[in-house]
Amino acid sequence: MPFTVVIPARYGSTRFPGKPLEDLNGEPVIQRVYASAEAATSEAADSIIVATDDERIVSAVAEFGGDVCMTAATHESGTQRIAEVIKSRNIPADTIIVNLQGDEPFMPAVCIKQVAKLLADNQDAVMATLSTPLISEDEVFDTNVVKVVTNKAGEAMYFSRATIPWYRGDYEEKKLSPEHLRNTHRHIGIYAYRASFVQQYIDYPPSPLEEIEMLEQLRVLWYGHKIVVAAAKEIPGPGIDTPEDLEKAKKF
Repeated sequence: MPFTVVIPARYGSTRFPGKPLEDLNGEPVIQRVYASAEAATSEAADSIIVATDDERIVSAVAEFGGDVCMTAATHESGTQRIAEVIKSRNIPADTIIVNLQGDEPFMPAVCIKQVAKLLADNQDAVMATLSTPLISEDEVFDTNVVKVVTNKAGEAMYFSRATIPWYRGDYEEKKLSPEHLRNTHRHIGIYAYRASFVQQYIDYPPSPLEEIEMLEQLRVLWYGHKIVVAAAKEIPGPGIDTPEDLEKAKKF
């Protein structure tokens, strides 16, 4: 099953400017991310494309032999950047696009393939993504850990930075248990969608819930579309949002 991986990589991150080019044990972060995509796509994908707004990232990707597409600096999201890539590269409408974030150097290849196949197997869904049970009590009330709840068909009902589901009684008394961790699912920020839906998505006005939670995927649910969610076959390593995260990644 062919699919295309697009890696949005912005230089001007608010919390960590220039992080795609930071050294991660001998290689820039963006090269590590690209290598994860290569491990997943050596037999299946049409292509891997880095989408960036900065010539320094263009140069870094070209240096390690990757494919890179220069995009506008005015985009407010990775999805908008991907839409420009789809248009400039004339990617067919039915192509499955995997959005692999440029700050996820430890995304397992099995997860990249899994999310693409998940969308291919669910024709009535416009987006596919992954989740994993929480692994530590610290994550339960951490607003940087996005949670997702699904219905019995595995379709997303809601994403939130708040703790969902809320174990009434237990959480009010700060009682935590392994059961709570098993039944609270962390959203993994990797997406698959068809090229045709990306333009439709960015044409929608931002939704109120999306702006409240600062979570792009809520726009999809707001406009009545289905997002299918599956348990990740492997838990990804740490993403990099801050300089502190980079130090953790080096140890990882």
